[in-house]
Amino acid sequence: MDANIVSALAGIVGSLCGGSASVATAWVTQRTSSKRQTIRAEAKKREALYGEFIHECSARALDACENTLEKGERLLSIYALLNRIRLCASPSILSAAEAAVAAITAQYSRPNLSAEELSALFRDGAKADPLRAFAEACRAELKSIHAAF
Repeated sequence: MDANIVSALAGIVGSLCGGSASVATAWVTQRTSSKRQTIRAEAKKREALYGEFIHECSARALDACENTLEKGERLLSIYALLNRIRLCASPSILSAAEAAVAAITAQYSRPNLSAEELSALFRDGAKADPLRAFAEACRAELKSIHAAF
């Protein structure tokens, strides 16, 4: 083979390899970026859902300490949120959410608390908080999601 042909073929093959590497790098970068955006969006969605559940259950927990359950409609919002959590949450989050709802529901059947009993309940803090296990499970899950990217 002529040296000129070998040089030309080497140049063409080198250009193809370099161009292929650039295309592959761009494809991998785009795919990784899209995956990160999807993970971020999922984390934000879950964070908002879990926050909404905590807010609504906190209101119902306090209401359960001061009132009896006369209408089941009071629990509608937390059951709706619980079922939305079932759609995307891990089993540990779901079981903690179900336990929180069960504790709140059970409190409605107990006698109402006096102001002194309510104050003592708040002083006990973590022991009396039906949402603590849920919040801790959420924090662990969201931390692992954020660590993924």
